[in-house]
Amino acid sequence: WKSLPWKKFRRNLFRLQRRLFKAIQAEDTRRTRNIQKLILKSFAARLLAVRQISQLNTGKKTGGIDGVKSLNFKQRFALTERLLKAHDWKHSKLREIPIPKKDGTTRMLKVPTMADRAWQCLVKYALEPAHEALFHARSYGFRPGRSTQDAQKILFLNLKSDKNGLNKRILELDIEKCFDRISHTSIMERVIAPQTIKTGIWRCLKAGVNPEFPEQGTPQGGVVSPLLANIALDGIEDIHNSIRYADDMVVILKPLDDADKILKDIQEFLAIRGLKVSERKTKLLLATDGFDFLGWHFKVQTNGKFRCVPSKDNYKAFRQKVKEIVNCSNYGARAKAEKLAPLVRGWRNYHRYCRMDSSRFSLWRTAHRAFKVFNKEKKLNRYTATELIKKAFPAVPYSENRYVNVKGNKSPYDGDEVYWSKRNSKLYDGATSKCLKRQDHSCGHCGLKFTDDERVRLHHIDGNHNNWKPKNLVAVHHSCHQYIHMGKTEKV
Repeated sequence: WKSLPWKKFRRNLFRLQRRLFKAIQAEDTRRTRNIQKLILKSFAARLLAVRQISQLNTGKKTGGIDGVKSLNFKQRFALTERLLKAHDWKHSKLREIPIPKKDGTTRMLKVPTMADRAWQCLVKYALEPAHEALFHARSYGFRPGRSTQDAQKILFLNLKSDKNGLNKRILELDIEKCFDRISHTSIMERVIAPQTIKTGIWRCLKAGVNPEFPEQGTPQGGVVSPLLANIALDGIEDIHNSIRYADDMVVILKPLDDADKILKDIQEFLAIRGLKVSERKTKLLLATDGFDFLGWHFKVQTNGKFRCVPSKDNYKAFRQKVKEIVNCSNYGARAKAEKLAPLVRGWRNYHRYCRMDSSRFSLWRTAHRAFKVFNKEKKLNRYTATELIKKAFPAVPYSENRYVNVKGNKSPYDGDEVYWSKRNSKLYDGATSKCLKRQDHSCGHCGLKFTDDERVRLHHIDGNHNNWKPKNLVAVHHSCHQYIHMGKTEKV
């Protein structure tokens, strides 16, 4: 498995996806369907789909209704052969896992089996490039090459002082139980695919239905579900100047805009798709009142200055996670520092384009509380405790509203490797950023550009994770990093 030519497979799949993207732009329906059938049969695509669900996805160790949580090499090859019958795939039932929501209610996460996830991943390879060529520019949720920071910057560009943000209003929208209520028929009418793929998607949707609503819902937990939801909701952005991230949406209103008419048009759009706006979460407010969106609190100050800070709920949830680690008595201060570092770094990285200079977000109080706990350990003194605190709360530079938005309708499938590799490299800082520049934004193991959403890892050549000298570090794909540690040293 680890000796397979993964570099060649990735190139082969990307070549097909690029052709598919261009066929849609040229409005060539026949060529589009032929290329989608090729992807479904492709040996490279089948192997990459199995690798994605068994090695790379964050939920790779979550079992389905059959109880299978991992695959060995023989099982992976067997699943690859089984995907040859992807055109006539039979879906298993879904395993339901209750997930608590912040409002006290629960939502059901419906997890497919490993085999069904591989099939969904393969279908996603054939669907995503086709729809990426048509998706609206202001849709940012669950799309390759786009992120929450793009939505954050668009709000800044629309509400800053020279755009008269002081006099604008915000219509906050939340689609009620979007994934549970979305109409199957509305999805199928909009999916661009040959009938064989549509039949499989229909079975996929029916496998996770609620008996109470047999014609509605996409299973949350499925690989292809976010894409199907985006397909159904695409076009809602044309009603008025708005920003959408999956089922969360904000509409920016000028002083003379009719909020009632815009809301009515949105409700009519959603009604066709079996959805409705949540009245409890829908708010019309002034930009100067401030509003929460995607974990941030946005507000236009009385002097016209636009501000963005972490939201109260986001900050509270983060502090709770830190508190649970610091107060846990199952392990010592050194283990706690190792667990805290990625959590703190991740939180600070997410908010790196906010205003983070206030004392509340500096985390001084949180770090001081952790220091007191660390300093109580008999084997530590205040000097070693201080060193561990520096390790547990790493500093991350921030620059308010300096994020660079993705250009218009650009997509990773358009083949502009230079643009996407440089853009993806800018998402990292510190040692990783320096490595990427030194390597010309290419993987140090396979040589391919960092153009997709696969994470970048820093590999320590000598195996010593305390040796951070530049010559000892190389930036590689997440999958390449796995193969290096499996014992494979030659390039694939």
